[in-house]
Amino acid sequence: MFPNFIVTGSSLELLKKGERGIVKFCNIKDEKFLKELISMGITPEITITLEQRFPCFVIRVGEKRLTLTREFAQRIYVRIDDE
Repeated sequence: MFPNFIVTGSSLELLKKGERGIVKFCNIKDEKFLKELISMGITPEITITLEQRFPCFVIRVGEKRLTLTREFAQRIYVRIDDE
């Protein structure tokens, strides 16, 4: 039906292990949670790599490895970086 359909963006929760994404925005209204993400270095245009999905999400941001809850992963939206 859509033979050339490609997903180029999604929530971090939907990335596969090893995929990279560029953060586009965070759907977080709670200022406390937003400040927590910023303090971890998760800001728009930063590249992240998903290293693990279970039991928690582990991402690499630069040289840092960070652990996120599913709630955070659902609210971080990325553009898939296939380079």
